[in-house]
Amino acid sequence: MEENKNLNVETPNLEEATSKYSALTSANNSLAAALKKDAATYDVKKVERNAKIQKTIVTVIIYAFLFFLAIVVIFPFYWMIISSLKTYDEYILSTPTFWPTQTVYWKNYVDAYSAANLGLLFLNTVYVGLVSTLLSLVITVLSAFAFARLEFKGRDSMFAFMLATMMIPGELFTITNYQTVIVFLDWKNTFTALIVPFLVSVFYIYLLRQNFKQIPNELYLAAKVDGKTDMEYLLKVMIPLALPSLISITILKMMGAWNSYIWPRLVTDDTTHKLITNGLRGASFFVDGDENKINYPAQMAAVVIVSAPLFLVFIFLRKYIMKGVSRSGIKG
Repeated sequence: MEENKNLNVETPNLEEATSKYSALTSANNSLAAALKKDAATYDVKKVERNAKIQKTIVTVIIYAFLFFLAIVVIFPFYWMIISSLKTYDEYILSTPTFWPTQTVYWKNYVDAYSAANLGLLFLNTVYVGLVSTLLSLVITVLSAFAFARLEFKGRDSMFAFMLATMMIPGELFTITNYQTVIVFLDWKNTFTALIVPFLVSVFYIYLLRQNFKQIPNELYLAAKVDGKTDMEYLLKVMIPLALPSLISITILKMMGAWNSYIWPRLVTDDTTHKLITNGLRGASFFVDGDENKINYPAQMAAVVIVSAPLFLVFIFLRKYIMKGVSRSGIKG
């Protein structure tokens, strides 16, 4: 009886110990899980923090490099502008100044305009640029439409041959064009010699053809069902859809005419047909008529006047250039 009594007394102690052990084990497991979770969270945060630091360092290095390149590119233009505002005496100082210290000499621009006869040069360049751009656009649009939509024998072979001509150095074309224009056609000192030889551009035809290829062929077939001619389809459908590329071609063609130097210098040697680049090169900039003193500030002022239109075109129309080129680069 006593033994049974003792068993009954000790049994609750065993159950209580077992319960406490289970609770302790559960607490230890919970603590271990919490510690493991905290450690994992700490590792994730540490990795994220390191990645963020690395990203910040890389970004700073990239922007510092871009800033350095921007300084290298912008500094010549800055030097050109401040030099155009200096007097001749300040310009020839042994220690250069980074801003006009004596006076801001705006008269350099007046001297540059009169010395280089910029009015006539501007008119000639604008005339040649507009006429060549309009005629080149007509040729480019018609050629690109033919290579993109019309079916005729030898189309792809002809287009591949045209693309192959892009591999030929431009100097070879200059030699052959000069022989044709001067020797056979006798177009020396004429605007025709400045306009005709470069009306066809394989690059512009390729650029516009790629844009035309993006337009679904079903539109062309539907226009044919409606009784539209190829010219009506081109004018009413394809040209409006390819307008960004046409704007890009127009801008690039005008800029090419504005910057042309070698060809105008070869085919023109009189003042009435000179363009802005070769006319500026042949202008005389002297200080008080002294041929031993070249008025470099006036030269810089002339370069600023000539460069300003290109800067304005790029600033206000750059999005059209990028949009047109990017659209033409997508496979149709």
